[in-house]
Amino acid sequence: MAEAGRKYNFKIVLLGEGCVGKTSLVLRYVENKFNDKHVTTLQASFLNKKLNVGGKRVNLAIWDTAGQERFHALGPIYYRDSNGAILVYDITDEDSFQKVKNWVRELRRMLGQDVCLCIVGNKTDLEKDRHVPVDEAEAYAGSVNAKHYHTSAKLNRGIEELFLDLSKGMMEKSESTLGRHHSGTGGRSGVVVVDDEQQSARKSGGCCG
Repeated sequence: MAEAGRKYNFKIVLLGEGCVGKTSLVLRYVENKFNDKHVTTLQASFLNKKLNVGGKRVNLAIWDTAGQERFHALGPIYYRDSNGAILVYDITDEDSFQKVKNWVRELRRMLGQDVCLCIVGNKTDLEKDRHVPVDEAEAYAGSVNAKHYHTSAKLNRGIEELFLDLSKGMMEKSESTLGRHHSGTGGRSGVVVVDDEQQSARKSGGCCG
């Protein structure tokens, strides 16, 4: 029972092309809101979500990044030290799925296997316009040791499961990392206590509209 008092602080970054619905996913999860009008994220916005997973307290610091090409160079600023990454594509847009592959390569190069990856096909409410085959997306996710999810921010489908599974995955990874620390092998800790920093990390940029 000694574990019950532990509080986990995890950083999650959302990456993907513009217009795939990253902001809609986060707002639906954190605030249960949905806006049909597309809101462009400028640079990045930051939201907190607290949850209880198996009796343990988990605090998620969720960074929603801009998808436009001109902001891609800023990516490393936001995904540095991330415990989890959610890579979002639009199931009706084949190009947005191809771009996810670029992000995966970059994250693996920068963060190695320390980061839990989730690949998300969003906008399942537009299934009739799908251009990314389900089996292709799931096979790709498996090939890069990521989990694949289907979501609809509009219908509030699959989002709770996505964040809960990711939280559990990050908890498991942090436990194994702590185990390596105790055995003296070193390595980056997956549990980062950053409450004070998070309070001072004001929203950088934000949304227009």
